[in-house]
Amino acid sequence: MTTVTHEDVLAAAGRIDGLVLRTPVLEVSPGLFLKLELLQHSGSFKVRGAFNRMLSAGSLPPSGVIAASGGNHGLAVAYAARELGVRAEIFVPEVTSPVKVAGLEALGAHITQTGAIYSEAAEAAAKRAAETGALGVHAYDQAEVLAGQGTTGLEVAAQTGGVDTVVVAVGGGGFAAGITLGTLSSEGSSAGGSSGSSEGGAPGAGPRIVAVEPERIPTLRQALRAGEPVAVEVGGVAADALGATKLGGLAFEVLSGPRVESVLVTDEAIVAARRTLWARHRVAAEHAGAAAYAALLSGAYRPAEGERVAVVVCGANTDPTTLTT
Repeated sequence: MTTVTHEDVLAAAGRIDGLVLRTPVLEVSPGLFLKLELLQHSGSFKVRGAFNRMLSAGSLPPSGVIAASGGNHGLAVAYAARELGVRAEIFVPEVTSPVKVAGLEALGAHITQTGAIYSEAAEAAAKRAAETGALGVHAYDQAEVLAGQGTTGLEVAAQTGGVDTVVVAVGGGGFAAGITLGTLSSEGSSAGGSSGSSEGGAPGAGPRIVAVEPERIPTLRQALRAGEPVAVEVGGVAADALGATKLGGLAFEVLSGPRVESVLVTDEAIVAARRTLWARHRVAAEHAGAAAYAALLSGAYRPAEGERVAVVVCGANTDPTTLTT
C-alpha cells in the first residue's frame, strides 16, 4: 500500500499555496480553538485534496476529472476543476442534500445522481472513468487527496501556537488521517502516526487526535476492532457527508497508530452541537461539520484541566433556515 508521510503534506502545502484559503481559528474560551475550515472554498476542507490530486497529476486528460461524493467532495472537485479550466463529472447518491446538488450545478459540474449511498455512486463513477479516461479524484482513499487534507493540520499547529489535542470528524478517514500527519512534528514524520507517544506534545510525535464518528456510521471504530477496514451500515443526520461504507486503507494505516483516540457521538448530540455552534458563535455548520464539536459538548471526549484543544469545524454546505431546528 502507498504510504503517506508528513513530507507529503508539506509538499502539498507548497503545491496548493494560493489556491486554497488559510481558514481562521477562533479561540472561543481559554485553550479551546475552533478551526473554521467550513469557510474554505466550496464550503469544506476537501478542496485542499482536490487541488493536490489534480496538480500532482501534471497534465489533465481532455475528459477532465471525475469523482463520487456525498456532496462536499464533489463541490470541491467541481470548484478546483473550474479554477483549473477542466471538465468535472460528479456522481452523487440519492441522500445528497438539495443544497449540495444546487452548489454542484452552480459550479458547472456534470452531475449524475445514482445509488442509495456513497459506495454505489462510487462504483458508477469508477465505471465511467474507465470509459472516458477522466482522472479519478477519490473522496478520501488516495495519497494525494489525503496529503492535501493534511495541510489543515499544518495550519492548526501554526495558528494556535500548538495544542495538546485535535478533535476531528471521520467518514472515510482521509481528513483525520491527513491532520494526524500534518500535525506530526518533523522528528516523528514517518508514516502511520506510529512514532512517538500518544501523549500530546511528546517528542517526535504531535497532539492527540480524537477521531469522532456518528454512532450510526462507525467506520473507524469497526476497523480498529477488526484489525482492518470493514463495511458498516450507513445512516443518520450526517450520512450525506460522513457516509462512507468503509474506512479507507490509507486512513487505517495512519489512524490505527497510538496518537489516535476513537469516540462515537449520537445523532442527537450532533444536532445539538450544530445548534450550539450557531447560537453561541454564529458558526453555520452542516451536521457533519458539527460532529467533532459534539464530542466535547456531549462529554464523549472530556479534556483534562488545562488541556489545549482544537476542534475542526469542517463543513458549511447546509440550508441556513434549519440552523435552529
